[in-house]
Amino acid sequence: MAQTHGAYYVPHGSYWPIVGSIGLTTAVVGAAGYMNGSWGLTPLLIGVAITAFMMFGWFGAVIRESVGGLYNDQVDRSFRWGMMWFIFSEIMFFGAFFGALFYARMLSVPWLGGEDVSTSKYLWDAVTLNWPTAGPGFADLQWEPMGAWPLPTINTLLLLTSGVTITIAHHALKANERVKLVLFMWATVLLGATFLCLQAYEYYEAYQHLNLRLDTGIYGSTFFMLTGFHGMHVLVGTITLVVITLRCMAGHFRPDSHFGFEAAAWYWHFVDVVWLGLYVFVYIL
Repeated sequence: MAQTHGAYYVPHGSYWPIVGSIGLTTAVVGAAGYMNGSWGLTPLLIGVAITAFMMFGWFGAVIRESVGGLYNDQVDRSFRWGMMWFIFSEIMFFGAFFGALFYARMLSVPWLGGEDVSTSKYLWDAVTLNWPTAGPGFADLQWEPMGAWPLPTINTLLLLTSGVTITIAHHALKANERVKLVLFMWATVLLGATFLCLQAYEYYEAYQHLNLRLDTGIYGSTFFMLTGFHGMHVLVGTITLVVITLRCMAGHFRPDSHFGFEAAAWYWHFVDVVWLGLYVFVYIL
């Protein structure tokens, strides 16, 4: 039933927030326990499965409400503000990780490595540290940092190209060019999936040939934390783009009403910008 009299649509009581809370809590506790060796992957996988079920059901309900004509302009503005605040929270999320990298490189490593001789000699006598380093206590560990060429550079080109293809698709949607819209959306999905495959191969190279692991001191932890969480965001973004592309094929979006598409595009551009920061500060500098 379509919404009437311009009223603000308020959904009936939903159980999806409770399901999501259970899934996220189970996943976080499972991940913490797995990293500390308390148990295996089963609790983490159960939490991820519950969270995926919640997202599939909740977003499905929102899509049905939107296609059913239940949303007006005020609801659209609410969605836009919600998406902007969500992206802002993601900026703060990555800001914390970049801050940890900055603190390690610019403060901790120089301090422990002998810049302040009066202090460092009482902590790690005769230790010289220069970035990239695993830190004190890893002097005998043989490993190599990940260089910018070739995989990270190729991945940078892939994401930059995907930003162009999704922008072309957006213009095609506004011009009601459906074939062009679908083709460039699938091109964006392909570029995102290729990025993920190359990053998986990069991790294989790091573990097998560079001896670069998550437990390789401060370099390993910051490298995998930043690139790993970004990769997770690319995975979520790619799945979102697949759903949006299927909705484009189903004719869910109109040239003058397509916030679902715009939200996915905003998120994808955010992922692109974060990667540029990673490419510069993690791989090059």
